[in-house]
Amino acid sequence: MSEPGRRPAPASPAEVEGAGSDTPTHPADAEATSLREQLEAVLMVVDEPVTVAQLAQATGAEPERVAATLSALADDYDGLSGQPRRGFELRELAGGWRIYSRPALADVVERFVVEGQTARLTQAALETLAVVAYLQPVTRSRVAGIRGVNSDSVMRTLASRGLVAEAGTDPHTGAVLYRTTGYLLETLGVGSLDELPKLSEHLPGLGDLAALAEQDEGFRG
Repeated sequence: MSEPGRRPAPASPAEVEGAGSDTPTHPADAEATSLREQLEAVLMVVDEPVTVAQLAQATGAEPERVAATLSALADDYDGLSGQPRRGFELRELAGGWRIYSRPALADVVERFVVEGQTARLTQAALETLAVVAYLQPVTRSRVAGIRGVNSDSVMRTLASRGLVAEAGTDPHTGAVLYRTTGYLLETLGVGSLDELPKLSEHLPGLGDLAALAEQDEGFRG
């Protein structure tokens, strides 16, 4: 109770924010929310399942907490926590976790991807396609090393359009290998990779692709 004739002290921002809420905010709740956000941020950018150990290392959280939070996220996305079901789901596959679009929405996703095939490819996409075409099968890190820039997002775009696809893993590093697809040949109107135009001649900085391809062939042989 305030003293007579004295105005009460104004409420702090924290008190205002918590007004009307029956549930107090605890540090543990904030930590849990933070971990959920961190996990979602990582899961949104990976293009292959990521393990609990990798996520624990990235977030600095205990593996047990990471595993429990992943299960809670999966339930949330499935609508089991009282929230509406999402258009994507969190699955545990191949020893890791990854976000996927729901199979029930495959027709919508396919329609979007197919219509996107006609979109003009950027210079970065053309450069990346040239590297993959000449050096396939090739890892994303090799593509990035040749182009001199991170190529992950470009590779994801090309894969989503069906122009490149996974082709096993590198026996030495375990990294995913990529190669061009039959759809790319169909789109370009050619019957084989031998008929592809010499893209490197028209892409500044990539003129040595043919030589690199010969070196790779010699190494594999």
